Amino acid sequence: MRDRILDANFPRTADHRVYHLGLRAGEVANRIITVGSASRAESIASYLDASPKPFKLSSERGFMTITGRFKGVPLSILSVGMGSPNVDFFIREVRECLSGDMIVIRLGSCGCLIDLPVGSIVIPKASVAVSRNYDFDFISGSSQESPYRISKPVSANEELYLAVTKALNSVRPANSSTEIVSETVNASADSFYSSQGRQTSFPDYNANLIETLRSSVKGLATLEMETFHIFHLAASWQGRGESAVVTSPPLATSPVLPEIQESPSTQKLPPGLSSLYEKPEIKAAAVHMVFASRSSQDFIAPEQVAELEAWSGVGVLEALRVFPIAPERLHPEPGSVWEIV
Repeated sequence: MRDRILDANFPRTADHRVYHLGLRAGEVANRIITVGSASRAESIASYLDASPKPFKLSSERGFMTITGRFKGVPLSILSVGMGSPNVDFFIREVRECLSGDMIVIRLGSCGCLIDLPVGSIVIPKASVAVSRNYDFDFISGSSQESPYRISKPVSANEELYLAVTKALNSVRPANSSTEIVSETVNASADSFYSSQGRQTSFPDYNANLIETLRSSVKGLATLEMETFHIFHLAASWQGRGESAVVTSPPLATSPVLPEIQESPSTQKLPPGLSSLYEKPEIKAAAVHMVFASRSSQDFIAPEQVAELEAWSGVGVLEALRVFPIAPERLHPEPGSVWEIV
């Protein structure tokens, strides 16, 4: 049984770790790639510099963080699983561990709603949310409500969107036939099945959902489960001028039991967050690898996945490496896991 939580509003452990990701200040960098699977995170992390040795933390809730440097630039790779609830944990808890700007690129798989071959890359400029309407009568199907709701679009950060597009085009192998498509809109669903129009034994009343999406959302190209929530939180966060870390008393006394592969600099507690500037920002963009075509029903082959993840991962790393952040808007290096001792 867990120890009593002193403040349930935003739980932390006695050593200032956030409750679900297991991180504390100095273990996550300002530039971040987020992926769904641990294997993809490990694959991308293989391109990090050997020194300082990359820091790796796996939380008991299934989140994994790898932080190091890429060509000398500090960055983190986070595996967060699937769906907007996990994205919510990720964005909110990392934000509370981080001083300065937070630059996030999602690299994930998607289904494609336009005529593109599997293995294509799509870089959305905006995203809408598709959610199951719980006020619809899914038992009888007789309802004044629509079974699904489609939100207004939220845009990616334009500067980051352009940087990602440029980087991916620059690293695409010369012999690759992969199409890179931008200027599109994504739809993020709250379910892999019902809200994406897949037919199962449940009465989801979604047979016409894909066609409704196509006719309702101009420029719609991809369908997945995370991008909208990242864009929405990034766009709605207004920054702050005060410290983001409460150092005394701790908000929770129960452990999160993280599994940590430490680099030497993690032996000391990193400094708390300070208000070195006003209004830090969250900037977000996304890269979608087309794994499935919802038109042809084609699905990507395993060997194609490995090739696509390899060079697109390098492209996203490169986009983050060159993305400008003013020095005063970076998390302090002293005491961090990326500090060069």
